[in-house]
Amino acid sequence: MRMPTFKTLLAVFLSTLMFAPAGAWAAFSDLNMPRGVTPISHEAYDLHMLILWVCVAIGVVVFGAMFYSILRHRKSLGFEPAQFHHSTTAEILWTVVPCVILIAMALPATSALVAMEDTSESALTIKVTGYQWKWKYDYLDDGVSFYSSLAATSRAAIHSHEDPRNTPNYLREVDNNVVIPINTKVRLLLTSDDVIHAWWIPQFGMKKDAIPGFINAIWVKAEKLGTYRGQCAELCGKDHGFMPIVVEVKSKEDYDAWIVEQQQTLASRSKKSP
Repeated sequence: MRMPTFKTLLAVFLSTLMFAPAGAWAAFSDLNMPRGVTPISHEAYDLHMLILWVCVAIGVVVFGAMFYSILRHRKSLGFEPAQFHHSTTAEILWTVVPCVILIAMALPATSALVAMEDTSESALTIKVTGYQWKWKYDYLDDGVSFYSSLAATSRAAIHSHEDPRNTPNYLREVDNNVVIPINTKVRLLLTSDDVIHAWWIPQFGMKKDAIPGFINAIWVKAEKLGTYRGQCAELCGKDHGFMPIVVEVKSKEDYDAWIVEQQQTLASRSKKSP
């Protein structure tokens, strides 16, 4: 049986890529990292794709050279293996080239890491405290404070015998949403009252542990209106899976109105309390 040539295999591979159904590409993109709605998530996504394609290019070069050598210089065609034991040029190349590639990848990665930790010039500060198993949010600039727990609809579905898929946003809904204004840099100060938790919303591109006795800081700047969902990402006890996070991004006018409403609610509660 005659072995296929390298050109034949390459043509088959390229044809497969060209005529792959659109659904297959869409399914592949669904497995990819989400781009998100914040500058940090965009930078992380772009860095991820850059490194991915660098790795793809390296793989194509390395495996392409390997497969070409295997097919074009195989013993059945009469080729004999070269006899050599040392090549100074090859050793220099396979040392210098990877170093240059790593340095080139490290530069944008370092820039992204520095940007992630830069919470300066924030327009709003929210203290986030993790509890077993809920969150507390304190708007330090506006005097607003509230707890955020798993929504009653999800709690009811847990104890019922109905299919939880019939409950909208099952285990991903809360009784009090976090609200932030669009296009505003918000600093989040994370801590915990009991064990280690982690505040995480995938589309914000940031995740940080909330540790008892410590304050960790992250920042978000949502550039798109909407509701974004996340959860505690640190195993914190038996109800770890029941402390979701919901952040609602509103226009600055709607956010200001929400702050006033929350302040009025807190004031009325304080008057009613003895």
